[in-house]
Amino acid sequence: MVVCTEGIGVPRGSGMFRQALQSVAFLSKEKVTAKVDYLKKTFGWSDAEVRIAVTRAPMLLQRSKDMLQRRSKFFISEVGLEPAYIAHRPVIIGFSIEGRLRPRYYVLKFLKVNGLLDRNRGYCYIFKIREEEFVKKFICPHKEAAPHLAEDYAATCKGEVPTNFKFA
Repeated sequence: MVVCTEGIGVPRGSGMFRQALQSVAFLSKEKVTAKVDYLKKTFGWSDAEVRIAVTRAPMLLQRSKDMLQRRSKFFISEVGLEPAYIAHRPVIIGFSIEGRLRPRYYVLKFLKVNGLLDRNRGYCYIFKIREEEFVKKFICPHKEAAPHLAEDYAATCKGEVPTNFKFA
């Protein structure tokens, strides 16, 4: 397991070493290799980008192919993120599309389309911040300009797509 962990690019002294060990603990070397190849194919990553992503988020090796495919489609096709951006911020792959990623993406897109965003924020920041902080920074300041925003965001978190969040 240690050799396999070091083989995917996580050195023994790394803070992620223990998590990487857990990620490969029940996987054969062939399965790890297959998962790395799948990550390259699914996200369009180079060998170096896969190494960066797995080193920063070894839990990627434990994710199902279906989950990885859905995240790739969302980030690359829907949001328009570059594969390299995702590789350098792989923690975002672990977040729920329905409960966190898509609702926040829709809020950000709504704010941009309507000229309500005072500065451009990176998607990683938007996806990672705590729920309370997201609401405080991106929903509450726009109560007057977009009184429906909080309700639409809550509805989107439940899986609905409010009319205000339907973009052409």
